[in-house]
Amino acid sequence: MLDSLPATAPEAVRSRRELRWINAIMGNHRWLRRSLRSHSQAGDRVLELGAGDGSLWTPALLPPSQWTALDLAPRPADWPESAHWLQEDLFQASLPETEIVVANLFLHHFTTDSLAAIGRKLPASCRLLIACEPARRALHQWQGRTLSTLLQLSAVTRHDMLVSIRAGFLRNELPAALGLADWKWRVSTTLLGAYQLTAWK
Repeated sequence: MLDSLPATAPEAVRSRRELRWINAIMGNHRWLRRSLRSHSQAGDRVLELGAGDGSLWTPALLPPSQWTALDLAPRPADWPESAHWLQEDLFQASLPETEIVVANLFLHHFTTDSLAAIGRKLPASCRLLIACEPARRALHQWQGRTLSTLLQLSAVTRHDMLVSIRAGFLRNELPAALGLADWKWRVSTTLLGAYQLTAWK
């Protein structure tokens, strides 16, 4: 539902704020930032797919000139001038050459065929892919319903959370769908519903 709303619609603004709460509870941004610090090298450029409100990047992570964000949403008002923002459709965009691609709660939006297309579209220079997605388990559906009640989440967020969990991944499903047969990869899941993929060449 969020994807179908104008970026400035009150329902969309509230849902994006609630997504920040959910990311904090699940620890998604903490894991992604920790992974980037562990695996990045000096001078690495990062491409973030589905950047949303741009809250993953922080000044302590990488210089803004080394970060490119891609999303259908417009550039956030507080996005730094020297960081790049591509307001484009992923499948139509000409992706910049980067060493690292990251995605948070984004890849589960796509069909298997679309994920294969995304895998083929990764920049030739990319040597590391880090993605955090929903884990597809009944436990996390129950957690989502409980969280929605406790936090009195909006109808948009309640709907999208449960749909997203049903569209999530387990085991090797995501690297297989992306066509990462020639990559090495590691998958883990958390008790709070995160599916964490690290893939490298």
